[in-house]
Amino acid sequence: MAYFPFFMDLEGREGLIVGGGTVAARKVRALLPYGPRLTVAAPEISPELEALPGLTLLRRAFEPAMLEGRFFAVAATDDREANREVAALCRARGVLVNAVDDREHCTFLFPALVKRGDLTVGVSTGGTSPSAAVWVKKRIAQGLPENLGDLLAYLGSLRPMVRARVPGSEARGAAFSRLFAACLEGGFPLEPGALEDILEGARGPGKVFLVGAGCGAADLITVRGLRLLESCGAVVYDDLLDPAFLAAAPEGAERIYVGKRLGRPSASQEEINALLIAKAREGKRVVRLKGGDPFVFGRGGEEALALQAAGVAWEYVPGVTSAVAVPGGAGIPVTHRGVSRSLHVVTARTAEGGPPPELERLAALGGTLVFLMGLSRLEELARRLTEAGLPASTPAAVISGKNAPRAVRGALGEIAERVREAGLEAPAVIVVGGTAGMCLHEE
Repeated sequence: MAYFPFFMDLEGREGLIVGGGTVAARKVRALLPYGPRLTVAAPEISPELEALPGLTLLRRAFEPAMLEGRFFAVAATDDREANREVAALCRARGVLVNAVDDREHCTFLFPALVKRGDLTVGVSTGGTSPSAAVWVKKRIAQGLPENLGDLLAYLGSLRPMVRARVPGSEARGAAFSRLFAACLEGGFPLEPGALEDILEGARGPGKVFLVGAGCGAADLITVRGLRLLESCGAVVYDDLLDPAFLAAAPEGAERIYVGKRLGRPSASQEEINALLIAKAREGKRVVRLKGGDPFVFGRGGEEALALQAAGVAWEYVPGVTSAVAVPGGAGIPVTHRGVSRSLHVVTARTAEGGPPPELERLAALGGTLVFLMGLSRLEELARRLTEAGLPASTPAAVISGKNAPRAVRGALGEIAERVREAGLEAPAVIVVGGTAGMCLHEE
């Protein structure tokens, strides 16, 4: 059974520790930074406990009367039955109790703790595997800056100023998110000019960030893109994105799905442009999250022009494009010395709905041709390229899928038939040229 992680104010609360050995000392050390008033009761109390500050020591056996006025208790003796008796008395009196290594008789558990100043991270497996909780704790601790406690204290000192200068809870929340991101990225305290820019920005109109999500797994987004996502007020996203991206956005951020997948209902580009403008004018920090790179057949340029015409501030954040990443994930480098010295990325579907008219010229260029959004036109593309002079024996490959791509390889003259037999589905990337015949394998 999972346990809900309540965070309680223990400052000045009365707690009883029953037991005077190593286990009791470990529990006391975990509790002391949170300010409770602790009493230790045991016939024998270890020097380790005696050395800890602020404890009341009772050198005698536990008595039920010791529970009077206690908010919580910890049964930490070496006698399991004695611990259970203490736990039963606590439950009868409405006193929270932890019986060490005896989950069934606890009303609260001790989590594995990571503490950085006012930040506390508690990790629990519901008592099923404390060692697993410790493992997770260590990984979390490794990922946190050592000075995070000082950073939180600095941000806390700015709260009165932000409340006074920034009206509205949503705008204040955005300001705190930006302050935190700025301190993480550039250090603290912030220069007066940088601080002023953030406060003024929170009061004024919003901004749109055209962010490339990369291709496939969520960890392929850039660090800057992820930080913007983690501090945004709204995220406007397309289809085919890893769900982890939405989890990274703040809890209170708007999440607006606009589709953008061939053959399925989706918002028009004009509707998306209007939405971005409207959300920015609400004062929001908007992340327009697009698969791959916004400026590689992602209509990012159209959105930038619309924002520019509306007088809305915007910024471009690059992403890993599928034109390179998808073939690379299948072991196909899009360029290779001695095989291909140029790369041509082409959309297989023009605004008019037909294939690109310059296929004949592309066929004569050599190098590697990469076609996006072209699976439904694969047979026509292959035929047109061979008619334009590319040998039917030219290596070709079609890679379908995201995190676990499937690749079908063959000669240009037969690739369409092979893809039909394999049953590949969109989205897919088509590669034509010498490197399509390569198959590199990662160790």
